[in-house]
Amino acid sequence: MNKTVNINLAGIFFHIDEDAYLKLQRYLEAIKRSFTDSQGRSEIIADIEARIAELFSERVQNDKQVIRIKEVDEVISIMGQPEDYLVDDEIFEDEPKTSYRSSKSSSSSSRKLFRDTDNSYIGGVSSGLGHYFGIDTIWIRLAWILLIFGAGTGILLYILLWVLVPEAKTTAEKLMMTGEPVNISNIEKKIKDGFDTVTETVTDVAKNVSDSVSNAAKSVDVKKTSNSIKSSSRTFFDTLGDVIMFFFKVFAKFIGVILIITGAAALIGLIISLFSLGVADIIHIPGLDMVELVNAGETPIWLVSLLTFFAVGIPFFFIFYLGLKILINNLKSIGNVAKFTLLGLWLVSIIALVIVGVRQASEHAFEESYTEKTELPITVNDTLNIKMVNSDNFNSDRYHRNRFKLAYNENGDKVLYSSDIDIIVKSTTDSVAKMSIRKRADGSNYEKAIERAKNIDYNFEIIGNTLVLNSYLTTSPENKFSDQKVDILLYLPENSIAYFNNSTENSLHYRTYDGNIVSRDDTNHYLKILYDNVECLDCPEEDFDVRVDTPNLKINDNGIEIKSDDTHIKIDENGIKAESDDVEVNINSDGVEIESEE
Repeated sequence: MNKTVNINLAGIFFHIDEDAYLKLQRYLEAIKRSFTDSQGRSEIIADIEARIAELFSERVQNDKQVIRIKEVDEVISIMGQPEDYLVDDEIFEDEPKTSYRSSKSSSSSSRKLFRDTDNSYIGGVSSGLGHYFGIDTIWIRLAWILLIFGAGTGILLYILLWVLVPEAKTTAEKLMMTGEPVNISNIEKKIKDGFDTVTETVTDVAKNVSDSVSNAAKSVDVKKTSNSIKSSSRTFFDTLGDVIMFFFKVFAKFIGVILIITGAAALIGLIISLFSLGVADIIHIPGLDMVELVNAGETPIWLVSLLTFFAVGIPFFFIFYLGLKILINNLKSIGNVAKFTLLGLWLVSIIALVIVGVRQASEHAFEESYTEKTELPITVNDTLNIKMVNSDNFNSDRYHRNRFKLAYNENGDKVLYSSDIDIIVKSTTDSVAKMSIRKRADGSNYEKAIERAKNIDYNFEIIGNTLVLNSYLTTSPENKFSDQKVDILLYLPENSIAYFNNSTENSLHYRTYDGNIVSRDDTNHYLKILYDNVECLDCPEEDFDVRVDTPNLKINDNGIEIKSDDTHIKIDENGIKAESDDVEVNINSDGVEIESEE
């Protein structure tokens, strides 16, 4: 049974086996001794400890797991032994000298995405992307300009990357950003590079360092290439597996790009909708008044817009975040607190929208009507002319009669108007004609529906034997759109005559039904009212056409004669005679004679 020790390494607590702790302690002491006279010794040691803590964290599955000698050996193999490095101050002199030898276990690690604030104008996103993709930063910045002034998505995407991509603070993170191995040699060299940038001979020294690093990198590349050639003994199936995994990773990256584009486009569209609809009642954006009219539930528009933004936007945000996670391996997590907060906000938004929808639907739960009756000065044998008139302020829409619009009446007041007017004609045994104006509207209860019906304004006028009807109805915008409509019921005495002007065609039904005896085909005709029916007094008699398709047709003063291969027909003053191979027919004043050959 071994004793465990709790250690604090770069601000992170670990449980470590005593033997492993002693080995790690000896290793760190050896590193400290090797940098006794080095410039920036404390910074180098701190970054080495931070890198070791990061490697331990990758190997620890939970907080209670104990680090053993195996994990310590793995970390030492990655970091390298102090005696394996010959990096010292000589490489920072004016003339380049012998470069350091790479660690036996060092290998070029893949780049990780960080924000490079050392070479930044704003947040270091462009410089970090340049390191990650291995291209010059200027091309990344040009791409941002195109996205901002072209597609318009650059600002939001930059802000999201600024928030989600971590900054390269430690030396180890800066090495991982450029793809260099994170070991003792590179950490020391990186820190010494930083110290020399503040010297007076920074230009010359930087050039020498660049040449030294370039030569070392080439040396490493040559060695790596040579080693790869010598060690190319993998089997065919191993190579095939690597090829398949490569294409799978490429496909995964492509999916990540699609998710990022989809999420970003949806979020931008939602933001635009939020600012255009949500603040309509605050800054009064023109053309959005109709949104308020259909809001019968009277829920604030800004609240509905905000709830919709969260209900739809949060899933698309996670789609965008998933795309970033696929593309960026070391993407900074938004944290469990943020995740659960967004989840709770999404659930609250969904529930609130359901409540708003139910409330809106309940405003159309009841349909009630209010009827006004009027007696018309039309008796039996009288003629009633019916026509409809428009207003200069309201344009009647013959194709969308139930569509509501906003307009101003003759007094300059804003009103809601519609052309949803129906004319129904029925016969009656009474001696006097009557008219009923039935106004209908919806509401969440009987009282509200009947109140909205009463608030419908509809006018008509009787001039002699002419009934002039408005082709529109109006109501106050406060009544909202509640499916308001008007039915005009005309009860005409039997044997009276009605004439419907063609202006009434859109308000008449296209056929007769359920006691309605006049259709839109009866306009512009004098109609005699019968019991549950009408008789057209000026409709023309039905004509008929006879078409004969034959090449041998003669029409003259003597009559009509038609001949074909096996038929002969003659029509004249004597009658009609038809002959064929089998039958002969004579029709004249004596009667009909038919002879057939059997």
